[in-house]
Amino acid sequence: MQLHDLTPAAGSTHSRKRVGRGNSGKGGTYAGRGLNGQGSRSGGTKGAGFEGGQTPLAMRLPKLPGFKNPRRIEYTAVNVSTLEVKFEDGAVVDGASLKAAGITKSEFEPVKVLGDGEITKKLTVKVDKVSASAKAKIEAAGGKVELPC
Repeated sequence: MQLHDLTPAAGSTHSRKRVGRGNSGKGGTYAGRGLNGQGSRSGGTKGAGFEGGQTPLAMRLPKLPGFKNPRRIEYTAVNVSTLEVKFEDGAVVDGASLKAAGITKSEFEPVKVLGDGEITKKLTVKVDKVSASAKAKIEAAGGKVELPC
């Protein structure tokens, strides 16, 4: 079976009701629009946010300074003290192992290792970012830091 062989189930679709095509069927004369007034005219709807002439909410609220960058990357912060507790000596710290240890929710979320606390274990850290103090502590303990770029 291919995509062009698929058809909707019998009775699940209906043809569009064509109105305003004469009085022999339903929907003649006024075509469901009633008599006079805004709704009977073509283009006779007000836009989204129109509040009947009252100043709309979007115009009553102030313009706040700044903006939110849609491309901002939120990193999950992990301290070296957490790595000390959660990992064995000689372990590889990457997305999958952080998820397995319950530190992150997904193995693909961006992680930055920060330098709070002490570390004595020799770890290989493969994450997105590492602070300078964390890198110094990991390397002083005999570990290795591998960044993606």
